[in-house]
Amino acid sequence: MVTGTGTEVGKTVAAAALAVRAAASGSVVVVKPVQTGVLPGDLGDAGEVHRLTGAQTQEFTSLRDPLAPDTAARLRGERLPPIEEYADRIRVLTDFHDTVIVEGAGGLLVRLDLEGGTIAELASSLAAEVVVVASAALGTLNHTELTVQALRTRGLEPAGLIIGSWPEQPGLAETCNAEDLPRVAGVPLIATIPAGSGSLSREAFVSRAPEWFA
Repeated sequence: MVTGTGTEVGKTVAAAALAVRAAASGSVVVVKPVQTGVLPGDLGDAGEVHRLTGAQTQEFTSLRDPLAPDTAARLRGERLPPIEEYADRIRVLTDFHDTVIVEGAGGLLVRLDLEGGTIAELASSLAAEVVVVASAALGTLNHTELTVQALRTRGLEPAGLIIGSWPEQPGLAETCNAEDLPRVAGVPLIATIPAGSGSLSREAFVSRAPEWFA
C-alpha cells in the first residue's frame, strides 16, 4: 500500500518506482482503487504508472471531480463500493501476481467509500505493508510523523518512507529534512525520487528507478 502525507507528494511516481523494483523478481500489478479528477479519455494515475513502467494496472472506480472520493461521489449521487469490496478484489489479484501495489488517494485517512472507510482501513483489511510517501519541503516532519502515528495506532508498522520529489537544488530545509525524516518518524528512508521523474520516458524511468532506492 502506497499512501502519502497528503496530496501531490509523489505517490504515483513512487508506486511506479516500486513496480519497477518488484518486477525484477516476479509479476506485479498496480491498483488504483479510486481515481478522482478524471474525465473520459484521461490517463489517470494507473495509466501513468503503465506509461512509465509497462506494468499491468487496474483502476476500480473513476470519479470526475478533483475532490476526496466520498465528496466527489456524494456531489453527483454516485455509488462507491465499500472498503471490503475493494479488499476482496485486491485479494483475488494476489493469486495471480507476486506483488500487488495499491496506490491510495491523498492521505492516509481519506475516505474511499460512503460509510467512512479509509485508506488506513483498507490497508488493515489487507494486512498490507505500507510505504509512506512524503515531501522534502518545510512542514514534512510534522505531516510524516502524524501519518506514521496514525498507522501505528491501527497496528500497522510502516515498511519505509519515500521522498516523492527531491529538488535538483535542495535548500537547507530539504537537506535537513532528508536526515531528520527517518529519525523523527522511526521509519527507514528507502528511496528518494528526483523531481521531474514522472516526465521521463519509459526506458529512462525503468533504467533509473533502481538507483533511487537505498
